[in-house]
Formats: sequence, structure tokens, C-alpha cells
Amino acid sequence: MTVGVLTAVLLAAILHASWNAIIKFGDDKFQGMVLLSVAHGAIGLALIIVFPLPEIAAWPWLVASVFFHLWYKLFLTSAYERGDLSRVYPIARGTAPVLVLIISTLFLIDAISSMEILGVIAIGIGILILARGVFTHGETVTLLPYALASALGTAGYSIADGLGARAAGNASSYIGWLFFLDAIMFILWGMIRRGPSVFPREISVWGLGMFAGTASVLAYWIAVWAMTIAPIALVSALRETSVMFAVLIGVLFFKEKADKGKIIASVIIVIGILITRF
Repeated sequence: MTVGVLTAVLLAAILHASWNAIIKFGDDKFQGMVLLSVAHGAIGLALIIVFPLPEIAAWPWLVASVFFHLWYKLFLTSAYERGDLSRVYPIARGTAPVLVLIISTLFLIDAISSMEILGVIAIGIGILILARGVFTHGETVTLLPYALASALGTAGYSIADGLGARAAGNASSYIGWLFFLDAIMFILWGMIRRGPSVFPREISVWGLGMFAGTASVLAYWIAVWAMTIAPIALVSALRETSVMFAVLIGVLFFKEKADKGKIIASVIIVIGILITRF
């Protein structure tokens, strides 16, 4: 992976951590995710208008990805309703790259070097260390199944989108249809679950939702583009360094405690990133 691609994926990780922090610390997590989807749909529609249709070979992957994205959003929202950002986020995001690595290796999706594998494992270990608090704060029973189910969804859409964007012939056209279709599905689910009240009346809440949605699209756009030119498992692992950035956001902006475990885990993640460059 080149330095340019590495830098872009790390930027995507920062954006991903930022929108998750906005959703988590909003008053209504489900409503926040619906607003996120509204932004996804608007941006996706704009991309659909500008870029040509993806190649026919990409559509099965696109359909699979929409399913996995819906799965991911539903379980992530449920997890955030039951646990803290510093509990949910590391488990949901940290388990995914390990699953992607296992699937990529078993099905020979990409050629990945032994050093890159070691780096991915180091990143996964660091992320899971950050999640250790779930076992000491009485949240395990209610939070853990939802966070792990969310990770399964992340692994599923990461592989589907990496392969789908490659088959599409144009990553931007693929992303446009992905976000447009995904938005329709989740907004419909929101309407079924809550009716019109799922949409807020306050302009400020809409503004935060649109900001979070824009950051989410940009973050994933970068990641999918990177998957077209670099191993999917490697991009997935580097993208999940967003966990480290989420911890920093929690410490700097939400006054969460920066304990020794978080510092050690962050160092391991950074080492994992450096290993992937060798």
C-alpha cells in the first residue's frame, strides 16, 4: 500500500469516528441514524446522476452490500442504545477486520503478505483491548450480541463492496447506488417503526444529521476507492483504526478517562499500522 492510499484511509478513519460520536451522543440514536440515511440518499442520488451505471457484474455485490449495511445499522443502533461509545465502538469495529482477514485468506480474495497479516492482527488486538471494559461494567449481556452482530455486518459489506467496486468499473458510480439504495431501505424501516415522528422538528438536529451523513459518505467513499487498488483485508483493518480516533474524541471532547489500557492499546494499533508499511 502506498503512502498516499494509507493517508487517505486514515483520514477516512477519522471521519468515521467523528460521525459515530455524533450519533452516539445525540438524544435519539435511531433518529440520528435515519437522518444519516437521508444525507446518504441525497448524496447517492447526486452521484447516480453524474456517473454511469455500474457494470452488470457489480449488481449482485451491490444487493448483498445493501443487505449487510441495513443489518449493520440496525444492530449498531441497538448496541448504542445499550452501551457507551468506548464499549460498543471497539467491539463492533475491531472484530470486523479479523473476520475480513479470515474470509479473504480462506477464499483467496487478495494476495496479502505475511507482514501485512501481522499488522492486521496487531491492529485487531489493539482494538479489542480497548473493548475490555465491557466485561467489567455489567454491560456484557445486553450490549455484546448487538455489537458482534454489527461487526458481522461490517465484514460482510466490506468484502461485498471491495469486490463490487472492482467489478463496477467506477468506484463513484458504485458508491452512489449503494448509498441511494441503502438510504431508501433504512428510511422505510424508520417510517415503519416510528412513523413521521422519526424525523426531528429542530433545524439544529437536522444540521448535525446532515453533517454526520456527509462525513460518513466521504469516509466510506475513500475506503471503497482504496479497496479497488489495495487488499480488502488491509484497507478494512486500517479503516478500523477509527477506534483509536474515537477514543481520542472521547477523551478530548467528552472528558472520558485516558487510562493506561487505552494508551497501550493505541500504541499497539500504531505499531500495527507501521508493520503494514514494511
